Amino acid sequence: METFLTLLPARANCRASSERSATARRLARLACQALIAEAELTPKPGLVDRRGPGAHMDLSLALMRRSAFAIEPYFLAMARESVGATPCLALRESLGAIGRKAEWAMYAATGGSNSHKGAIWSLGLLVAAAAMDADARASSIVRIAGTIASLEDRRVSAGNSHGRLVARKYGVAGARGEAISGFPHVIRLGLPTLRARRLADVSEDVARRDALLAIMAQLGDTCVLYRGGPAALLSLQQGAAAVIEAGGCETSAGWQLFQRLDDRLRALRLSPGGSADLLAATLFLDAIERRKTAVPTDQYKLETRYGND
Repeated sequence: METFLTLLPARANCRASSERSATARRLARLACQALIAEAELTPKPGLVDRRGPGAHMDLSLALMRRSAFAIEPYFLAMARESVGATPCLALRESLGAIGRKAEWAMYAATGGSNSHKGAIWSLGLLVAAAAMDADARASSIVRIAGTIASLEDRRVSAGNSHGRLVARKYGVAGARGEAISGFPHVIRLGLPTLRARRLADVSEDVARRDALLAIMAQLGDTCVLYRGGPAALLSLQQGAAAVIEAGGCETSAGWQLFQRLDDRLRALRLSPGGSADLLAATLFLDAIERRKTAVPTDQYKLETRYGND
C-alpha cells in the first residue's frame, strides 16, 4: 500500500507533464499553420501569395513556408517556457531571448530576408499567453499577452527596429503598442469580421480576405509607413475601407475595388506586412477559441500556374 501511495503522485506528475508538453506542441503547430495560412491566402494586396511575391523583391511563398517551419521550434520553446508561469520580467526576457534566436533561424532559412520578424513578436506573445490560459478565450489571451509586452526587456535597445522608429516618428502604436493594448485590431476587427463573413456563408478565403481588409483599413501599418510615409498609408486605408463598404470581396463592386487596391500597392511596392501579421494572429486565436487542432489553408488553385514553388 505504501508503495502504491508513493507512486501515485509520480504518475500524476508524469501525466501532467505529458499534457503540458502536448499543449505546447499544439500551440506551436497552430502558430506555424496560421503563418502558412496567411501566406497562402490568395489573392492579397501587395503581399506574398500563391500568385507571386507581391510588392517584395526578396520573398516567395516557398520562402514564407520555409520561414514558418524554421521558427515553429521557437514557438514551442516559448510555449514550454510559459506553461504554468505568470507574466513577469524574467519570463519576458526569456521569451525575448527565444524570439531573437527565432529571428536568426528565420534569416538563415530565407537567406537574410525578413519574412516573419513582426509575426515572431506578435504570435510569440500569443503562444506564450495561450500556454498560461486554461480558459482559452481570445479576450483573456490578449490581456495576458499585453501584460507581458508591457514589460521592458533590458537586453534590447529601445530603438533597434524600423517598426519602433516609424512608430515614434509618426505617432502610431506599432507592433509593441498593438500588443500592449491587447491586440485591438484583432479583437475588434479581425475576429468579428472573420466570423461575420462565415455566418454570411461566404467561402473561407473570402472571409479571411475581408478580415485582412478590415484590419488594413484601420491599422497604422508601420511596414507601409516605412516604405511610403503617411500618404501611402492613407491610400491603403481608404482603399481597404472602400472594399469593405462595398460589401467585401464577394460583391462585384468590392472585387473591382480590391483589384484596384492590389494593382496600386504592387505598383508602389507597398506591402502591408503589419496587417498580415495580425491576420495570422486572428487565425491563431480563432483556432484556439474554437478548440481546433489545425488551421486549414485556403483552396485557391493558381499556384502551379504561377510557379511559386
